Amino acid sequence: MLFRDIIGQDETKRQLRMAVREGRVPHAQLFTGISGIGKLQLALAYAQYLNCPHRTDEDSCGTCPTCMQYQHLQHPDLHFVFPLPGAGDACDNYLEPWREILLNRRYFDLDDWYQTIGAENKQGLIPQSEAQEIIRKLSLKAYGEGYKVVVIWQPEKMNTVAANKLLKLLEEPPAETVFLLVSDTPEQLLSTILSRVQTIRVPRLDEATIAAGLEKEGIEPGKAKDIARIANGSYLSARKKAEAQETEQQELADFIALFRDAYTVGVLKDPQKKYESLKRLRQWSLDISAIGREKQKHFLQYAQQQVRENYIRNIGEEALNYQMDAERAFSAKFAPFIHNGNVELIMNQLDLAERQIEQNGNAKMIFFDLCLQMIVLIKKPKI
Repeated sequence: MLFRDIIGQDETKRQLRMAVREGRVPHAQLFTGISGIGKLQLALAYAQYLNCPHRTDEDSCGTCPTCMQYQHLQHPDLHFVFPLPGAGDACDNYLEPWREILLNRRYFDLDDWYQTIGAENKQGLIPQSEAQEIIRKLSLKAYGEGYKVVVIWQPEKMNTVAANKLLKLLEEPPAETVFLLVSDTPEQLLSTILSRVQTIRVPRLDEATIAAGLEKEGIEPGKAKDIARIANGSYLSARKKAEAQETEQQELADFIALFRDAYTVGVLKDPQKKYESLKRLRQWSLDISAIGREKQKHFLQYAQQQVRENYIRNIGEEALNYQMDAERAFSAKFAPFIHNGNVELIMNQLDLAERQIEQNGNAKMIFFDLCLQMIVLIKKPKI
């Protein structure tokens, strides 16, 4: 991976290059920030730059044998660790799809990775055996004269035993070895691990950078600008919005169904309409329980975003409102029901449901309870 192939992040690139040129290479670094801003790409470009024997002030040479191996993700001293669908799996068994998604898609998240390996309905993890495999690989003689590099994607997915083994490695790092951790949620890591890494906070991308990247992929300039405005600084989010209109339409439909029926049950007086809406909410909870945990979490994140957008619209800050046309059309009538008396409570319930799904809770119970909570909260008065 070359620095010049990464969208934006010029300041972070500059800092990484300067650290290498000045010989300030920490044995462990943690790239953090929201999903889809290029953290993994920066880590790979940094690793290649670190080991390129002919690097310039701006980038790796891109043509030497080391660079060619790195660009194909096949250098013998480059090792990857990432979440797996089962405790008995090994990352080496998934290197082919891992290289494919990195080389062809580049920007992706856990949901994309699980879909690639056919594990949509499983909770990935990094097991103890993978930490032991890292130790074994690092005990072998280096292939070349540069650094051995271990890239750990989503290290927060390590189980407790694996995390403690990694901590031991970070406390007593092998010579000429660099650990590059790439995390969306570093707060889930052990505090002792956080204390032993140098944190690199990768910022969100600006709208102009995202729009320019979309235009290079063939998106019409006007649409690219609109998508960039609501992408919240994530190029991955922007690409997904451009690629998955059908998915977004379904999430909006689910969001509308949840709150329309919650309003009917909680506010309207007609008992027959209340009964029918309650039945629909029950069916809604069953339907959404069947779509897979990563999609459930994505919906709950989308719902939190839409609640926030409706509240912003309700308080008259439409300049800060980031919605597509169909979302704005629903918000025209719905926004008044999201106010200072219930917005925080609704957001808390959606966040709680997301965390419970993350922890492998019973999806049917979680989503039906969410329906009941929305019935109560939608009718709360303003403060």
